[in-house]
Amino acid sequence: MTRPFEVTGHFRRVAARVLDAVLEAAPEAATDLGDHRFDDRLSDLSPEGVERVVGMLDDALAALDEVDDTQLDTEDGVDLEILRAAVVRDLWSAQEWRPFETDPLAHLPGEALYPLLAREVGEPADRLRALTARLAAVPAALSVAREVLHDMPRVHVETAIGQARGAVGMIGADVDALLERAPDQAAAVNEARNAAAEALRGHVSWLESQLPVSDGDPRLGDQVYAARLWYTLDTETGPDALLDRAESDLLATEEAIAELASDLAGAAPRPGQVREVLDRLAAEQPTTDETVVGTCRDLLGELTERVRELDLVDVPPMNVEIITMPPSRRGVVVAYCDPPGPLEPPGPDGVPLPTLFAVSPTPEDWDAEHKASFYREYNGHMLRNLTVHEAMPGHALQLAHAAGFSGGTQVRTAFRSGPFVEGWAVYAEALIAQAAAAEPTRARRRVGQGLRMQQLKMQLRVTINAILDVRVHARGMTEAEAMSLMVDRGHMEAGEAAGKWRRAQLTSAQLSTYYVGYHEVRRLVRDLREQRSGAGDRAVHDAVLAHGSPPPRHLRTLLGLADGEPNPGR
Repeated sequence: MTRPFEVTGHFRRVAARVLDAVLEAAPEAATDLGDHRFDDRLSDLSPEGVERVVGMLDDALAALDEVDDTQLDTEDGVDLEILRAAVVRDLWSAQEWRPFETDPLAHLPGEALYPLLAREVGEPADRLRALTARLAAVPAALSVAREVLHDMPRVHVETAIGQARGAVGMIGADVDALLERAPDQAAAVNEARNAAAEALRGHVSWLESQLPVSDGDPRLGDQVYAARLWYTLDTETGPDALLDRAESDLLATEEAIAELASDLAGAAPRPGQVREVLDRLAAEQPTTDETVVGTCRDLLGELTERVRELDLVDVPPMNVEIITMPPSRRGVVVAYCDPPGPLEPPGPDGVPLPTLFAVSPTPEDWDAEHKASFYREYNGHMLRNLTVHEAMPGHALQLAHAAGFSGGTQVRTAFRSGPFVEGWAVYAEALIAQAAAAEPTRARRRVGQGLRMQQLKMQLRVTINAILDVRVHARGMTEAEAMSLMVDRGHMEAGEAAGKWRRAQLTSAQLSTYYVGYHEVRRLVRDLREQRSGAGDRAVHDAVLAHGSPPPRHLRTLLGLADGEPNPGR
């Protein structure tokens, strides 16, 4: 008879071997996590390389299937399910979806080079040696790209051209700055980066030559999209149920924002009133290219103090730096949170490594009206909401809590659930906006109402995200239909809506994580409050954040909660 502790030990050894193999096959992901054993490599997306990965994943799945999950405790049982789901997802992606055959973005080296330059991890000489090896591998990797890519969608090619040019710029001044600290590496680095830059410029020329024939469909289609959604959300919610619920919730949120706009205007609701109030709020707190980063810095400090005052959640030691988004990462989102890898050791004297909150400026070639439109969208009120989402108490805080989690395996460290991560950040927006709208003084309450208005606008956007995701990839939504939905019902600026249309084509399923995750996290908090009657905000929120970043359905198990509702919604 096998004893439970023997099964536990066996599972943990298997999990460690599987994780090692998965990370070795995806060295860029390993670097991002803070595992630097493979910093000198790039992923091999050649047919032979993909075949080797598929073989490794088949072996990993077989090893995991042999584990007797009935003998595992709750924590290890959840880790087994998460790891198995990740392996099955990667197998499906490599064998069925195969995005590396149609998406030129999958082959660009920017994500492999950026962390070695941007993060102060390890000695400069060691980082430069790894960087040299990756730069030396760029020409061959781009050659593979040109061999395997076909039927590329035009939007992907256009975005890849911009990011490839950004990568050329990144290996210029940024590498020079690092070389100043380890000048003995200059000869090897310069040889490798010159070859990489030449290869990137040649690849840009090739991509430009493909534009006239880049007529691939960015839409996944019903079958592939349904599978992609299932693997991304890790829930039983299918496209039809998701779309039905999101379209119903859109109506409810429209009613809520119209009611608040009427209160702020001091007049009965009427068509166009919501947009008028939003425009007036934008004019009250204008933003420009010169002020956007500084405004976010000020808001971060203000929000950190407010979260502590309200005692909403524990604020662990954090080091958040607000930066201008590098060109190699532009073209998909306006802002992102980039935390240190959870496997990274702390910096000198135990100080946490910085979490980077990146904000994209407007492109230099935009005219004055285009820039004005952008900053009507990202005015001071919206930047406050954005800072809540990306930093406090959204992503930066949640991921700082996750970094403090230590389990029997590193599964929950290596695999973060998108619905939980994004769901918490959207939940944080609602939490702060509700507190702000109930401020005791009239002046602070006025600011709070402006934030609440922007948060409801973002709630419209989150819900529209899910609608776009389903309708673009599985229902044939046209650009005109998408723009009308975003501008007329989401109250987005036309430029913002155009960017979201682009993002909907460039990504799949990710846009749904905000909506589904928010409703799942909100239900989790609600049910935990009922289970732990009398517990305050901080105790409840700390409990939700104490288990890493698992899929919400697994977090329910870890918290001892009953199964949630099958579909996202109220």
